[in-house]
Amino acid sequence: MAVFAKRALLGDQWHCDVRLRLAGALIGSVESGSAAQDGDTRVDTLLPAMPNLHSHSFQRAMAGMTEARAAGQDSFWTWRSLMYRFLDHLTPDHVQAIAALAFMEMQKAGYASVAEFHYLHHAPGGQRYDNPAELSARIFAAATQTGIGLTHLPVLYTHSGVDLAPLAGGQLRFGNALDAYTDLLERCRARLSALPEDARLGVAPHSLRATSPADLRQLLASWTEGPVHIHAAEQLQEVESVEARLGARPVDWLLDEAGVNERWCLIHATHMTARETERLARSGAVAGLCPITEANLGDGIFNGPAYLRAGGRFGIGTDSNVRISLTEELRLLEYGQRLTHRVRNVMTAEGASTGATLFKGALSGGAQALGRDCGCIAPGKLADLMAIDTQAPGLCALTEAQLLDGFVFASGDQPVTDLWSAGRHMVRAGHHLAEDAILADYRNAMADLRRLLDT
Repeated sequence: MAVFAKRALLGDQWHCDVRLRLAGALIGSVESGSAAQDGDTRVDTLLPAMPNLHSHSFQRAMAGMTEARAAGQDSFWTWRSLMYRFLDHLTPDHVQAIAALAFMEMQKAGYASVAEFHYLHHAPGGQRYDNPAELSARIFAAATQTGIGLTHLPVLYTHSGVDLAPLAGGQLRFGNALDAYTDLLERCRARLSALPEDARLGVAPHSLRATSPADLRQLLASWTEGPVHIHAAEQLQEVESVEARLGARPVDWLLDEAGVNERWCLIHATHMTARETERLARSGAVAGLCPITEANLGDGIFNGPAYLRAGGRFGIGTDSNVRISLTEELRLLEYGQRLTHRVRNVMTAEGASTGATLFKGALSGGAQALGRDCGCIAPGKLADLMAIDTQAPGLCALTEAQLLDGFVFASGDQPVTDLWSAGRHMVRAGHHLAEDAILADYRNAMADLRRLLDT
């Protein structure tokens, strides 16, 4: 298979008349100043496709259901209570249909891969399925149907709070003791072999409020390779409870006690001191930022400028999937900083393109967080590619140097015409190959779920 682009981003430079040969999942060769040949897939402008470093796919079906103000002060914690009630009705068929829709929407927006932070393991009430990996298998089925690149992150969730209180209510669907979790990991590893070779497995201790220090240390002692993702410092209440119980703020505790390094991705890390910000940046870990969800839940604003000055790495994720948009995640990341600091063009160096800095930074950090050899167009890299139409209204008046600024700030995701996930050409002319079947399955699943919610 070969792809011919009028223009492509190779490293930091734009090149014209670029022809790529794909060798299975990989980019085989890249030639600039070439000519198109019969049978080539022809596109306007080719970019590396983005990794999505944090998703809870089942929450896609909740979008729009939690936007009425609760009694008293509405917050992340009241939202969480609504989420628990919602998931009490989800069946394995629902989970698969929702995940397929979310994954398809990600690809149409420019994401070629996703790290699925998967903490829904059991039936309502905590009853185990005959196959303890049943719901992970449904995520694998959705990834297979959509062709998205998957880094699967089964979640260790053992306690309801940092005081080690037992799980209750909706959390019972999440819970595993460490031995049961280890069994789940091995079952997922065995099933992963049926997925394309670019699929990966990682671990996700949910947070310091849901995982004990002892279990975390034991897990890390046995998991010596591959991604480690954890929620960190998303809410002030969480920071305060961890500090009161463990004697240190969450990010400081992880850096001191857990050996955080380049394998780690700290999701949100919203509420950090200046010292924590600099230490996290120097650790080599990735800060996983999900600006749409963080805004939707009222989490707060990440300390972006100080983190970047210290050389910190970041990527973006869709988290609750309340809205799946690559460009909006990047745009809101910058706009949150502008509103906080009351200046423009914050998340970049002086004289540099903000759109390019955000886009390239998220590519690199996302690839690292997923343990995925992608993020640039070069021989030997995974063929995670997206094509955009630069004749779209938000782009057609711009120079090459302004294209990524226009894509991030002026155009939305509509210019995305094509997308390849590890060489799998899943989006063509804006249409996903499995779109009709995915939409039909999702609508049927939602009709059934709506009936359950209404009763």
